[in-house]
Amino acid sequence: MKKILVASDIHGSSKYCQKLIEAFYQENADTLLLLGDILDGDREVAAMLNELNQHKLILAVRGNCDYPSDQDLLSFPIMAEYCLLYAGNKRIYAAHGHRGIPNLISGDIFLHGHTHVPTWGMSQYYLEFNPGSVSEPRRGSPHSYMIIDDEGFTWKDLNGKILHNML
Repeated sequence: MKKILVASDIHGSSKYCQKLIEAFYQENADTLLLLGDILDGDREVAAMLNELNQHKLILAVRGNCDYPSDQDLLSFPIMAEYCLLYAGNKRIYAAHGHRGIPNLISGDIFLHGHTHVPTWGMSQYYLEFNPGSVSEPRRGSPHSYMIIDDEGFTWKDLNGKILHNML
């Protein structure tokens, strides 16, 4: 499996977008998956992400603060409501999270942002994960992201400190 860095809720912060990109390279990730609320119209953040997209794959879903005018600034699509990925035999449904929970089956994984609070664990019959917020964490949580790889799911702060593992 390729290494995926999952992040959400940048909200146009060039400072924290730069830290996220640095973490992406430090992690030696193959793909960046953004779970919405990316630009808030910020052209500097758009330029930073467009530069990264020239070298690495960026996947993104639409958040409640993402608009067609944001899409016009980016070289990769952000207006899809969800993204479907597979990790081995596990189906991963990625969305921002503001539109509710999709129809999932037992064993599925639901990745979402929106709340700005990291989440992990079983929710009814599926696994639910939220990487927290890159720029505006809530409830005392740190600026954070998540790694998905062959080792499982790992939450880290923007300095690379491991916060939680779920294998």
